[in-house]
Amino acid sequence: MRLLPRDEKFFDLFSSVATLGVEAAKLQVDLLKAEPLRRRAIVDAIKRLEHEADQVTHEVVTRLDRVFITPLDREDIHLLASRLDDVVDLIDGTASRVQMYHAGEAPPGAVLMADVVLRATQQLLVAVQSLEKNKDRVVLEACAQVKRLEEEGDSVYHEWVARLFDGTPDALMVIKWKEIYDTLEKTLDHMEDAGNVLESISIKHA
Repeated sequence: MRLLPRDEKFFDLFSSVATLGVEAAKLQVDLLKAEPLRRRAIVDAIKRLEHEADQVTHEVVTRLDRVFITPLDREDIHLLASRLDDVVDLIDGTASRVQMYHAGEAPPGAVLMADVVLRATQQLLVAVQSLEKNKDRVVLEACAQVKRLEEEGDSVYHEWVARLFDGTPDALMVIKWKEIYDTLEKTLDHMEDAGNVLESISIKHA
């Protein structure tokens, strides 16, 4: 029996950020399917989720300074919280670009990539929620799924960026959507990073 109990609140905070990631990813799909004139409200909703994720991440950092015994290594707690927050930040970055650039109707490839991002956020949430329960096999399988989804996203990215240059496209629209595709692809890269952190923590504490 521990004389000083571990602070398990960190797992709730991880789950909160991961859940916000799923919610933001769902809105990102809605955003890219929406008519351009209907996007403002969705962009604002994603921004609110991004602020919430920042607040939760700040609470993690603040709590680390106050708590004597943590359930995981302090470096791992900080790194995981940061990686999960990065995902929400990047989804917000995509939304901001779509709105700021007046990007017009989204190409099908952007919607496909947003769907991959959504499925990856759902797998990250599964991994995070399983971490506290010591379900290492579930954590590792969810992280493997995130890796597979990142590869799927790469394939979609390369195919649809190439399609931007088909025929005689409008150069400005190519520039706009190329950057939006880049941000979606970067989101998936950071999700793989978050999965790698989860995988490492799970193996370390197995």
